[in-house]
Amino acid sequence: MSCASDSTGLYNCRDFPSLFALPGYIQASRALMIASIVFGTFGLVATLVGMQCSKIGGENYVLKGRIAAVGGVFFLLQGICTMIAVSWYAANITQEFFNQFYSGTKYEIGEGLYIGWASATLAICGGTCLLLACKGTATDNKVPYPYQPSSRNHVLSVMAPSQSVPSNYGRNAYV
Repeated sequence: MSCASDSTGLYNCRDFPSLFALPGYIQASRALMIASIVFGTFGLVATLVGMQCSKIGGENYVLKGRIAAVGGVFFLLQGICTMIAVSWYAANITQEFFNQFYSGTKYEIGEGLYIGWASATLAICGGTCLLLACKGTATDNKVPYPYQPSSRNHVLSVMAPSQSVPSNYGRNAYV
């Protein structure tokens, strides 16, 4: 029971609602937000493992790219779950607010919903960027960088002397 008293000493008691007595859309929104947290955690771990600067996984950059792409998929799933949960909850709040025959407590859209929409949008954008950045390219299409500067301000050639470096600059052009 949840009881309250007023200034005259009268007690008003009502049954305390259980978490399982909540409406179905609130329970579904909670489940979607828990799934969103799990997807975000998996996405964060996969992205950290898949980064090229990470020592986990060795020097296999193809595998690291695929792991980072899986992290992008997890971030997309996180954003979609969050967007569905927040939008569904906001739609029900709006529907109850404008219903003249609804006798329960009428809530309004608050800051939490705006934060949810912003975080869902950022998660979807981040997952999309991560997927697009990790798209597979064949190693034949990669052009090796022909020169690598050393610490003594000399330029060392990585290519064999018989190969010519295609360039738009003359011999006296400096960068």
